Amino acid sequence: MIEAPFILIIAIIGIALIFDFTNGFHDSANSISTVVSTKVLSPRNAVAFAAFFNFIAAFGFGVAVASTIAKIIQLEIVETVMVPYIILAALTGAIVWNMITWFFGLPTSSSHALIGGMAGAGISAAGLVAIKWSTVSLVAAFMVISPLIGFAIGFLFMALVLNISKNAHKSTAETHFKRLQLCSAAAYSFSHGTNDAQKTMGIIVPLLFSIGYFGTSVDPNNLPVPLWVILIAHAAIALGTLFGGWRIVKTMGYKITKLRPVHGFAAETAGAATILSASVMGIPVSTTHVICTSIMGVGTTMGASTVKWGVARSIALAWILTIPISAFIGFIAFVGIRLIVGS
Repeated sequence: MIEAPFILIIAIIGIALIFDFTNGFHDSANSISTVVSTKVLSPRNAVAFAAFFNFIAAFGFGVAVASTIAKIIQLEIVETVMVPYIILAALTGAIVWNMITWFFGLPTSSSHALIGGMAGAGISAAGLVAIKWSTVSLVAAFMVISPLIGFAIGFLFMALVLNISKNAHKSTAETHFKRLQLCSAAAYSFSHGTNDAQKTMGIIVPLLFSIGYFGTSVDPNNLPVPLWVILIAHAAIALGTLFGGWRIVKTMGYKITKLRPVHGFAAETAGAATILSASVMGIPVSTTHVICTSIMGVGTTMGASTVKWGVARSIALAWILTIPISAFIGFIAFVGIRLIVGS
């Protein structure tokens, strides 16, 4: 393949930020569905609130998740000239799947769409050896583990909260939980920014490596993340959150289970605890999966029948399809790019 011109590199960074924007746009529901559905904040105030905490997460928990994402493609094996085209194809797969699921109001994972797109594009470019399967396996494992943890923490934390507040007057408790939900929503929005913005950083960094930005002595398995990359990634996801994804807000805030402030507080706290723990360990989890199952866990404390499991099954099916479909789109996108630029 011919070497990517500098203008294309800039364009790919721009597309990466568009993906980051769609991540915020698509996943804004994760941060605001509970506070909107419990009427703690109006939709307008909720998106501004969430966007603010998405951005300040830039100064939070390091870049361990970005480092993990940057290792999906084996840069020491793949030809450097191919890397920009792989990333372009991966972004195509992720953005197309994000838009499809947004249209149908399905809260799927932007993270898994990106990882699927990278895997498909990498395989299309250089075969199975192009992918670091230990990293993909880690992500795949936590695709199952993190929702289960979110469900369990949501259920247990909700049970604890109900036990502590069982003797409180209903209206008094409601007032307190509305205030507490502002704290939990802030924590969840912060955790969302911490984990998800780093995924965009993790695809910009290999792109910079491919054009020699870091020099010749840098270890491709331990790439640094420049401050400007951190800031623009968080700015893009915050901007996406400002625009919001109202179709998905409706699904998560109203269709899974009926929520009151106490339930929103418990679900957001459980989700934030799960995601922040994963971020510290450098594990790119799906914030969408975690908050969905946290809501389900909270809802289950009111009885299994209060959770609309039919909606949950539709969401789970979309989760299962995300990586293979985005990988397929990424694979086809790279084939198309190769035909355009030459092999």
